[in-house]
Amino acid sequence: MERILVTGALGLVGSELIIELQKKYGKENVIALDISPQPPTFEGVSVVGNVCDWELLKTIVDRYQVSQIYHLASLLSAGSEKNPDRAWNVNVGGLKNVLDLARDKNLRVFWPSSIAVFGNTTPKKDVPQHSSFEPVTIYGVTKVTGEMLGQYYYHRYGVDFRSLRFPGLNGTKAKPGDGTTEYAIHIFYGLVREKRYTCFLKPDTRLPMMYMDDAVRGTMMLMDAPVENISVRTSYNFSAVSFTPAELVQEIRKISPDFEIIYQPDKRQLIADSWPETIDDSIARNDWHWKESYDLEKMVVALYEGVKERVANEQK
Repeated sequence: MERILVTGALGLVGSELIIELQKKYGKENVIALDISPQPPTFEGVSVVGNVCDWELLKTIVDRYQVSQIYHLASLLSAGSEKNPDRAWNVNVGGLKNVLDLARDKNLRVFWPSSIAVFGNTTPKKDVPQHSSFEPVTIYGVTKVTGEMLGQYYYHRYGVDFRSLRFPGLNGTKAKPGDGTTEYAIHIFYGLVREKRYTCFLKPDTRLPMMYMDDAVRGTMMLMDAPVENISVRTSYNFSAVSFTPAELVQEIRKISPDFEIIYQPDKRQLIADSWPETIDDSIARNDWHWKESYDLEKMVVALYEGVKERVANEQK
């Protein structure tokens, strides 16, 4: 039986991935690690700790006989800009700890990269798997570094490192963070609470996006794929839909015609402008048969219902 360690388990991805991993492997076989404690309602194995603590990670791996690590702990784009030193320590140092353990213990590792690896020299449309990396954020720099580290550990030590370049991810199980693409989640809180939202991006800013159910399913598909099907050992391009704030608002107004949007672009606009509009993920589709299930219309309905339920529960 596989024993799974998930770091960053309280994050946007971790909080939803944990549920699906528990369904597949059993609650006793999935260990949730985060720097903050799980809520009292959490059912399963949890540990509080920092991924920069190598001894703690080793203790967890040994105690629970871990065979796979989904290493999600990370500072996101806007948060990384606020504290570049911490971003480097967590995003790169934490990954290095995980890779060292994977080398020593023969573990399979999943680690999320990001569209933040791309920069102003990257094509804006249909970015190919192999393209230029000139990120303008420390977050992007850490993701490029992580991709190179993962590939190095695969070639040098045989570590089964697998990765996806996540687009903007949209889910409701965790509170939205401070990522640049997370306007697309915050907007639903504005809709539910006030029927209005002030957007920090311009209305025509097109970015690659994905509903969280697709991201979790794609992650597990990648990790379940036969090793001979994995042709990319940096990080796979990974995509579903691309839209602008204006297009998102258009869909939202099918639910709430009087929804009000105000555009006040801030420094995050510069980050978004450095990222591509659309991604070519044909290699992932060919290698392990990736295909999304959620288009923009279906995603908007799911996010609206999820945020409405979350806000209602917070008010109880």
